[in-house]
Amino acid sequence: MTSFTLGTLNGIIIRFQFYVDSAPVTSAAFAALLPFTRQFIHARVSGHEIWTDNAPKMDIIQENASVFTEPGEIVFGPLKPARAKTSGCIGIYYGEGRGLDACNIFGKVFDEDMPLLNDLGDAIWKHGMQELTFEALE
Repeated sequence: MTSFTLGTLNGIIIRFQFYVDSAPVTSAAFAALLPFTRQFIHARVSGHEIWTDNAPKMDIIQENASVFTEPGEIVFGPLKPARAKTSGCIGIYYGEGRGLDACNIFGKVFDEDMPLLNDLGDAIWKHGMQELTFEALE
């Protein structure tokens, strides 16, 4: 599997491509979790980011990890190292931002879906938490 989707309750579908070359372990582990649903909130302090601290648990290595992201990237905080402040978190950057601690950067939104991700980020910032569902892209 090379891609997945994020869906909103009102039917918006946003597509993402896995970074299978630079984050193969995280990509495979995330794909194995699909489908799942979580509540996402806004993290304006770190930039244009939506996130959850209630991610499914993945006991994987830290790979392709950084606090620096590109707009459209998705990150996951693995359980180890235990000192990581982002352990068990998923973050999605819809603009400029910098994470609180290193996370595994494992995918990016399709270029043509970036406006949908921008709209979602702004909606969560202005109106609050939203439930989002992740599914495999067939």
